[in-house]
Amino acid sequence: MDRLLFIVDEISTWVGKTFGWCILILTFTTSYEVFSRYMFGAPTDWAFDASYILYGTLFMMAGPYALARNGHVRGDFMYRAWEPRTQAKMDLLLFILFFFPGMLAFVYSGFGFAKLSWIMHERSSASPNGPIIWPFKWLIPIVGVLMVMQGIVECVRCVMCIRTNEWPQRLHDVEDLEKIMLKEAEEGKYQVVKDLEKLGQTKGSV
Repeated sequence: MDRLLFIVDEISTWVGKTFGWCILILTFTTSYEVFSRYMFGAPTDWAFDASYILYGTLFMMAGPYALARNGHVRGDFMYRAWEPRTQAKMDLLLFILFFFPGMLAFVYSGFGFAKLSWIMHERSSASPNGPIIWPFKWLIPIVGVLMVMQGIVECVRCVMCIRTNEWPQRLHDVEDLEKIMLKEAEEGKYQVVKDLEKLGQTKGSV
């Protein structure tokens, strides 16, 4: 079961890290625009479109990755004081009541929105350059599907926690633990390795 959960985590992680390069491209394009505008008096006609497309892509594609890492913002001043089983019950309830209806509506509406944009061969009206933007809009339903996939994994984790009162490991917990174990094994600290293996059987992410 853990391996199946980690596969979806790996997909979300790969997507998030891959599209994370958008921030580097965005930094370069914005810097070039400022330099060209104020040093040469020659503003570009594509920088505005590039900036919102790159930022929008980064923002959307990071969503599944943040969910996989349990990194979304939550008001946890009460939540963190609860036992894991209570946390899992609350998370599961909120996923069912709010997350899945919202994400399914996101997929449904986003698909129609993107399809219409593709049929029209829509171009941006925000600048004279007018680049095509229908590929950007197709990211909406794609992200919705990825979020639903990751949400299902999170619900499975909630059910597992309700049964055991311990949060199951996430992919980054396993990766971090493996790095520590390999480092300690190279140094010959075998007793430390045994302790870490024992810790890995009980460690969860809250």
